Amino acid sequence: MSTYKVVIVGAGPAGYFAAQALQNLETPELGFSIDMIERLPTPWGLVRSGVAPDHPKIKSVSKVFEKIATTEKFRLFANVELGSDVTITQLQEKYDAVVIATGSTIGKTLGILGEDLPGSLSAGDFVPWYNGHPDFANFSVPLDCETAIVIGAGNVAMDVGRMLALEPSELDPTDTADHALGVFKESKIRKVYVSARRGAEHAAFTSPELRDLPKLEHTNVIMNKSDIAGAITRAGSAPEKDVKSNLDAMLLISDLENKGHARTIEFLFQHTPVSINGVNRVESVTYSTPDGEITIPCGLVITAIGYQAAGIDGIPYEKGKVLNNEGHVKDNLYVVGWAKRGPSGVIGTNKSDAATVVEKLVSKLVTPKNAGDVTDLLAGKKHIDQSAWEKLNAHELAEGEKVGKPRRKVVERVQACEIAGI
Repeated sequence: MSTYKVVIVGAGPAGYFAAQALQNLETPELGFSIDMIERLPTPWGLVRSGVAPDHPKIKSVSKVFEKIATTEKFRLFANVELGSDVTITQLQEKYDAVVIATGSTIGKTLGILGEDLPGSLSAGDFVPWYNGHPDFANFSVPLDCETAIVIGAGNVAMDVGRMLALEPSELDPTDTADHALGVFKESKIRKVYVSARRGAEHAAFTSPELRDLPKLEHTNVIMNKSDIAGAITRAGSAPEKDVKSNLDAMLLISDLENKGHARTIEFLFQHTPVSINGVNRVESVTYSTPDGEITIPCGLVITAIGYQAAGIDGIPYEKGKVLNNEGHVKDNLYVVGWAKRGPSGVIGTNKSDAATVVEKLVSKLVTPKNAGDVTDLLAGKKHIDQSAWEKLNAHELAEGEKVGKPRRKVVERVQACEIAGI
């Protein structure tokens, strides 16, 4: 039997689905030992630090990840950083194949005047803050104003808008980070606008997310019926299935009665941001619309217009993603997920994407190397393996159970390592 060593950098959905694809290709003659490296003390990537806390069903995919991780030839190396602890070149020398699955974590910018004012944030900072990402434990989010504007027309923008607009007590039974929950409960925000540059027919929301909006118990949800009617006209008589599903859901929202709640989320279409205005902090946003320029007063702006990948030494990047040919970067180096294709699709999209890349990887394998593995490179640095992660995971679940939550996340890196026993 030929056994090849593959190392995956990044323990998010793309990384786990790449591992699963390798496991699915095993035969009596072909096997794989899989090492997964993760910078954070915890795995699961955006399933842990990106999915909105009030959507726990989406997070259930972590059960699939745990099944993948508990197979005999899989090892987790969390709390290990690429660049300072190991390099891509070193991994390429040790392994038969290296798979980059680091995702896209840096929020894209609008490039307009005022974007750097205090009170102007990126969803790339805001979302991991409320989800308990260690790098954002001390991030400051000013919710001391009455009106917030979210700029973007995808599910991230909707998540951000919803988190700002819902009654904070609705987050009590979720795994929202404790520090963020405290800030949400002190929030003065009562009106949230979600603004899209193009018409509703071009919005990148998904219909399940749209259909969940009317379920908000303490928040008015507003879409202008003429906006949706115009979008339906522009979409034509035979729109794509996803577009029709979205517009049907939006039409239902546009028919909702204003229930007189104190909190409101309102969607603005065909609003192109021209400038973010203010002296010492955000005071308003000026938009170009079909009816001319308008300015909306607000104290907080969060942009959710996409992500780009952070650079890694030794890997070519172009337009915010790894330069690749259908997943192949160079030599024995491959890429999957958002780092490969950009921030598109849902979590499940990564499964078929990874399977295709892994098939290409396997087709290019030659004689297995016998050059050691990542343990030779760590030089005594303590890492969190699968058993240590399971200890930390069990702790979070137990602490959550005490207060009626699915888990209480350990946010500080040092504390996470202590609980994990390293």
